[in-house]
Amino acid sequence: QVQVAESGGGLVQAGGSLRLSCAVSGGTFSRYSMGWFRQAPGNEREFVAAIRWSGITYHAEYTESVKGRFVISRDNAKNTVYLQMNSLEPEDTAVYYCAAAARAVVTTGYDYWGQGTQVTVSS
Repeated sequence: QVQVAESGGGLVQAGGSLRLSCAVSGGTFSRYSMGWFRQAPGNEREFVAAIRWSGITYHAEYTESVKGRFVISRDNAKNTVYLQMNSLEPEDTAVYYCAAAARAVVTTGYDYWGQGTQVTVSS
């Protein structure tokens, strides 16, 4: 049974930073594709970032609105993926979800989801 658990959300002022963490238990974490998604009130859940194993190395992908501000990384020894969020904007306010897949996926096709963590950016 694979379990996914996010942490690290909170309230931050615009221009500030937060780091989200996502711990995964079960399965072979090093081979999982890991993704971050977010859902703002009234909006559909959207892709934010992903990191996947290509067979040779890890590749990171980002949605356009967070490129240059957010960084996804992973620590396989800790079965954890991170989302470092810098230069936060009020538009980044959302519930952030972590997801895992036991194959190479980026924006869709995840099998396991966390419960989400709230990020609120005040102006």
